[in-house]
Amino acid sequence: MKKNGKKLLILGTVLLVMFATWTCLIQCVDVQSAGAKGTEIGFATFNCWFHRVTGVHMAIYTITDWLGLVPIFVCMTFGGVGFVQLIKRKSLFKVDRDLIFLGIYYVVVIFGYLIFEMIPINYRPILIDGMLEASYQSSTTLLVLSVMPTLVYQVNRRSTNLLFRRCVSVMSIIFSTFMVIGRLVAGVHWFTDIVGAVILSTGLYCLYKSIVLLFCDDK
Repeated sequence: MKKNGKKLLILGTVLLVMFATWTCLIQCVDVQSAGAKGTEIGFATFNCWFHRVTGVHMAIYTITDWLGLVPIFVCMTFGGVGFVQLIKRKSLFKVDRDLIFLGIYYVVVIFGYLIFEMIPINYRPILIDGMLEASYQSSTTLLVLSVMPTLVYQVNRRSTNLLFRRCVSVMSIIFSTFMVIGRLVAGVHWFTDIVGAVILSTGLYCLYKSIVLLFCDDK
């Protein structure tokens, strides 16, 4: 397990470097004023082509927006589990370490979301309620792909019911796939926004899992 943890730590670090590189490339490669209200977008030729192919589907956007509450509910659930342990055990240091690391991980994910809201790399291809909104990276995709794998991992660590574990894994995969494809074809993000979110969320999750494997008891 320690060996797997080290491999995941390296993989997560590499993915974060890839994300930083990808973010830089978006601001340098094929930049054109092709966005809403003439905003600039990198990889413009491909992004604009893909956007024309998919079109805009506000119904899918609305559905995936509301379903974005699911990973938030997952975060709150694990937060509740940790809080119950804190009350019962009367010490933060007696709360399961993997839950403490999970809470820190969720804070990092939220920070990753907020920093790109405050420092927009590019803007959505369409106006939302007549306003320009930051588009990179796709925050919904980031949230889903950062949180849903932790649901599967925590259930596998804590549950001995094989059927329940498999059901959670299958449903999480189906849900995550639907959400990513939904955001991709809804037409409210550039293709490169989705790619950035996938790379970032995968890298962050690999780091979280590596820390659990390295510093927590196996379950």
